[in-house]
Amino acid sequence: MRLFCACERWAFNRLMEGVSRNEVKRRGHELFGLNSRYADDARVRAQAVLASQESFLEREIEETERKLSRARKLLRSSERKLARAESRGALPGEIEKLRLAVKGRGMRVAALERKLRGLLAYREKGTLPSVVFGGKRLWKRVCKGRASAGEWRAARKSALFSRGDETKGGNPNIRVSLADGGFRLSVNISHLSEQAGTDRLGRPVMRRAPRVEGRLWLPAKHRDLVRLWVVAGLPYSAELRRTLDGRLLVRLSFDLGESPAPDLSRGCLGVDCNPDGVGLCNVGPSGHPEPWPDGFEIPVPEGLGKYAGEFQVVIHRNGFAYVRVPELAYASRRRRDYLLGVLARAVVDAALRLGKPLALEDLEFGKDRLDTDRRFNRMASNFPYARMAELLCRRAAKERVGFKVVPPRHTSTIGFWKYADRHAVPVHCAAALVVGRRAMGFRERVTRDLRARVALAKQDLTQKVSPLPGEGQGMTRGVGAALERLERTLPLHNGLCPWRQKAFGSVWRDLRLLALALR
Repeated sequence: MRLFCACERWAFNRLMEGVSRNEVKRRGHELFGLNSRYADDARVRAQAVLASQESFLEREIEETERKLSRARKLLRSSERKLARAESRGALPGEIEKLRLAVKGRGMRVAALERKLRGLLAYREKGTLPSVVFGGKRLWKRVCKGRASAGEWRAARKSALFSRGDETKGGNPNIRVSLADGGFRLSVNISHLSEQAGTDRLGRPVMRRAPRVEGRLWLPAKHRDLVRLWVVAGLPYSAELRRTLDGRLLVRLSFDLGESPAPDLSRGCLGVDCNPDGVGLCNVGPSGHPEPWPDGFEIPVPEGLGKYAGEFQVVIHRNGFAYVRVPELAYASRRRRDYLLGVLARAVVDAALRLGKPLALEDLEFGKDRLDTDRRFNRMASNFPYARMAELLCRRAAKERVGFKVVPPRHTSTIGFWKYADRHAVPVHCAAALVVGRRAMGFRERVTRDLRARVALAKQDLTQKVSPLPGEGQGMTRGVGAALERLERTLPLHNGLCPWRQKAFGSVWRDLRLLALALR
């Protein structure tokens, strides 16, 4: 493990210098004494780190530019508000508050500009941000005295990886075998092998490499798959990790092939992901919800050993259901991953029982979105959607269930205004219906009811604004013009009318949601 980790760090530095793949493999084999496969595996892991850093740099530059553009707009808006307040002689408290806002947003713009200059400098020089093998978070803890040097050294020499090879019976360096009804794991110690001559190209041929062997424990749910893989001699990748207490953790990776193409002729199971669970809808071939089959239940565990109600399932017999996991909003990372895995299993098992593919949203809460407000920032930072979608797709591929990912634009808004009241279900279940319909190619149209609601909301808005005291006819004309602009742009744009007042904030939100739904 120590030699392999050192070879990986060395290979990363050589790749940064532009050394070719074959040269890194040859020199790594000679320098560290590992066999050529181990050396090439170290090079593969280093190449993966390098590729991830390159994509990270480009993504970070793009997101920082977006955040800087938004921050500059907010700064200009604050400066205009301050100038108007000073010109009309506002109260000192209000002016001081606006000055603090201008100062804070100016500091935000300056910080983003410094960050963008640093990222652009990396790209101009052809370099990458620093990479800390062993973990940047652990390194910061060591620097602050919260972790020992022994933990840091152990983290940098506690991994071993080997790729699978079908021609070598699965994996030549880290091999899983069957013995006495159980599993055993043997690891090739290549740097202690002996030379047995050279090949026709003059390269040394190594033989009689010792192997370390021990018992391997696997969870019961994975034993049949591993046993089948070992007997068939199919390739698998293996990674060993050593913990601080001396235990060895093994991670086996199997290539299950591509997931089957989704067959949407019989409908699909629409899934709407949320911070506390998922909304489900059994969408039929006509695009309408179908009732659940007789005796259908969401296959979730009754209790996970912590408390009752960890999984709260509400099934609406008209084809909708919601699976709520309250602990997702505040659970630790490991606990959350476990709960998400159980949730993904329940959803995929439901699709298996229905015999239908999954329809998911392609949501992305990137860093460029975290400049809106405090409430959204907290929700987006805690939203485990990326992990939830990953586990759903992985479980679907493992169970050979087809799935389709669709754009998430306005699914919740359309579900709220068009289907929630019609089917008497929560918004998330209605959004799952919209996701399923979108996956099947159906387009949403504006109904007469929605048009009547827009007319009533406009009428209510005008009635609320007209009698406002002290404003006169200027405000009424401004509202009328804003409503006309909103009506013209309703089917085309987001309906973000620039005129807004707190006096009718609730009605404004209704109009904005309607405009989003009618886009």
